[in-house]
Amino acid sequence: MKVAILEAGKPPAPLIERYGRYPAMFRDLLADGFDYASYDVEAGELPHDPSTHDAYVVTGSPAGVYDPLPWIGGLIDFLSAAKSRKMVGICFGHQAMAQAFGGHVEKSTRGWGIGLHTYPIVERTAWMNGDQAASVAVPASHQDQVVMQPPATDVIASSVFTPYAGLAWRDRPAISFQFHPELSADFTRALIDSRRERLPNPDAAIASLDAPNDNAKVGGWIRTFLKS
Repeated sequence: MKVAILEAGKPPAPLIERYGRYPAMFRDLLADGFDYASYDVEAGELPHDPSTHDAYVVTGSPAGVYDPLPWIGGLIDFLSAAKSRKMVGICFGHQAMAQAFGGHVEKSTRGWGIGLHTYPIVERTAWMNGDQAASVAVPASHQDQVVMQPPATDVIASSVFTPYAGLAWRDRPAISFQFHPELSADFTRALIDSRRERLPNPDAAIASLDAPNDNAKVGGWIRTFLKS
């Protein structure tokens, strides 16, 4: 299966040398068994034809989907054109898919979501591998949120802080999550520390990452979704 990672943003420069960029993190999360390619969407790179790949993974980004950046409009148009391809969105990718497919995204009045967050599972699907856990705990790093649910979606994970934390589309092979299963606890700590002057309670958020996370479980869900 040909999986293209659409790289919508990069870690802060000092962290790239230590932890790499997001496509490598997704390859580690999803593991072997896929023919991977990556595109630097910020630099204007996108496949010429959506049928080039079987599936697309859209990464996080420091940008907002509403920012007046030319590459964002290009990405939204591409996602709309790739309706028949399997698609997974993470954080910014989750928001871009929601915006492209009839939802709405804003800078949330709830403020920053950082550290390890717990998300109750409210809808179960076949790609969850029969898991019956009531919730998942996964790192978060975002200000923006989906505030209007896209049509033809089921909410699969929802918290008080993030009502539309996970979505599954009924009219296309697509799923998306506001949280970050690809981010290790070490990277997330370093990311929070690099932004601490503009974050609320950064030390508490960093401390939360000492608890066990469900990154591998969610990665397994995504892998099963892509393989199904």
